[in-house]
Amino acid sequence: MEAVKRGNSVGILFMRLLISLGIISFLVFYSPKTFTFDQGYGGMDIHFPLQTEDKCDIFKGEWIKTGENESLYSSTKCAWIPDWKNCFKHGREDIEFVNWRWKPHACEMPRFAANKFLQIVRNRKMMFIGDSVARNQMESLLCILSKVEVPTEVEKEDDEAGNWTLYFSSYNFTITFVRSIFLVKSEEIIINGSSSGSFNIYLDKVDDKWTEKLPSTDYAIISAAHWFFRKNYLYEKGNLIGCVHCSEPNVTNLGLGFAVGKAIRSALEFIHGCKNCHSLMTILRTFSPTHFENGTWNNGGYCNKTSPISSETDIDLGGPAWELRNVQKAEIERARRKATKSNSDQKFWILDVTMAMLMRPDGHPGSHWGNQWMKGINDCLHWCLPGPIDVWNDWLLELMKMKARSSPEL
Repeated sequence: MEAVKRGNSVGILFMRLLISLGIISFLVFYSPKTFTFDQGYGGMDIHFPLQTEDKCDIFKGEWIKTGENESLYSSTKCAWIPDWKNCFKHGREDIEFVNWRWKPHACEMPRFAANKFLQIVRNRKMMFIGDSVARNQMESLLCILSKVEVPTEVEKEDDEAGNWTLYFSSYNFTITFVRSIFLVKSEEIIINGSSSGSFNIYLDKVDDKWTEKLPSTDYAIISAAHWFFRKNYLYEKGNLIGCVHCSEPNVTNLGLGFAVGKAIRSALEFIHGCKNCHSLMTILRTFSPTHFENGTWNNGGYCNKTSPISSETDIDLGGPAWELRNVQKAEIERARRKATKSNSDQKFWILDVTMAMLMRPDGHPGSHWGNQWMKGINDCLHWCLPGPIDVWNDWLLELMKMKARSSPEL
């Protein structure tokens, strides 16, 4: 009898243990809250937004008013802010545009933690590849990281839009900007010795300005789109196949989506085929919208809003910004499938900024940028520093945390 009682007791304890483990598993895997994981970074805690069954998308959310300065750095103390992106210096009086925080709908996302970022990238190299908006993000990142360590310049071209490399000695971390406005090879069309503003773009040939640096890179953040918004001619296999923004006989206007998609595909296919790019994390940053009203940049367009658009439902998704975002997203998904099928150790991610930035017409320099060569022209393309663009690096760090969690060797 005693043996039976002991057996029943053990059985009851075993059932209770199973129930307890089931409850814990449910809380871990289905709670939308943020939990802490120790990934072996010397006790560093890394926060990962756990996904619900509907997948918590950190890029879907809303801008929440904080009531205080939300910026992580000062426009007067960061040495890496270009003069023309320092909106306060050039007379912007409202400060409301820095008092907003991005809140995903289904989970919490912590603000950027510079110490955590620098521990993840220790002994590594990061490269931003694109135009001046890509550099805009890197400048934001430098301002945030400089609160922990001020980097030294390794390379800087005289032209502010040119290549730029900085080094964080305490972490052996190198960060580089490579100016590649199309990601693929291009040549400007010169007429009678003068710039025409148009390019011949070779959609099947990648730009060696960035590809030659790729094998030594651990994180590549790529982007391209704004320079396609002009009269450009498109080539494949050395032959003219069409154009963008043209209306010429015998030349087909293939459209923005076609040109951008082809350029992104060529870049991603090169990265996938790079034999010496092991464990490279490639991040495609989607299109960053402009907010010109009542005209374009060169005919009186302006952007003088002082607050965000309150809801995603108030966004017009019928314009080129959303079209290009969808094209870019399709290409990164294609690259992911290809990498999975070939068992590649490379990872392709998307930094999907378009929707959140469509909601921020208040974040551009506008008339507060002091460009002496373009007086009377508003900048509704780039972003004030500090400003809404800082959230791009919040997202970037979250993606890197997810990558770190899935890579035991890091």
